[in-house]
Amino acid sequence: MLPPRCTLLVLGSLPGRASLAAGRYYAHPRNQFWRLLEEVCAQPLAQLDYPARLERLGAHGIGLWDVIASARRASSLDGDIRAAVHNPLADLVATLPDLRAVACNGALAAASARRMLGDGALPVIALPSSSPAYTLSLADKAAVWRPLAAFVDAPPAG
Repeated sequence: MLPPRCTLLVLGSLPGRASLAAGRYYAHPRNQFWRLLEEVCAQPLAQLDYPARLERLGAHGIGLWDVIASARRASSLDGDIRAAVHNPLADLVATLPDLRAVACNGALAAASARRMLGDGALPVIALPSSSPAYTLSLADKAAVWRPLAAFVDAPPAG
């Protein structure tokens, strides 16, 4: 999901089983992604339906994508990913003239993004995973995610 004016690209590794089954990003009910992005947008997201969430992200210039296009894995854990085929991240970034930063949801996304993008002028920010398997508290995760607000567009008026 990429808005017309993307200022912040949030990368995951590869959707888990619940997300793949639902056909939407971060569908697992215990995943903290939407609550963490509420901190970034300073607007409610978690209680909205999925299309409204995406609309709200787009209004803030936030895009979502994954570093991995396809892979084999036995579970939803990143550690189980095998035979990964990566998305063309550098090619995508080259098409986003308003992009201010790339935020990576978890260690695998961050390592992959840094490998694909190198040490360019664009900040690549490693974030603690929003996954329920990553046991850092929501408050501690939010403290690291909240500064992403500097890279997003202001909330729409009204």
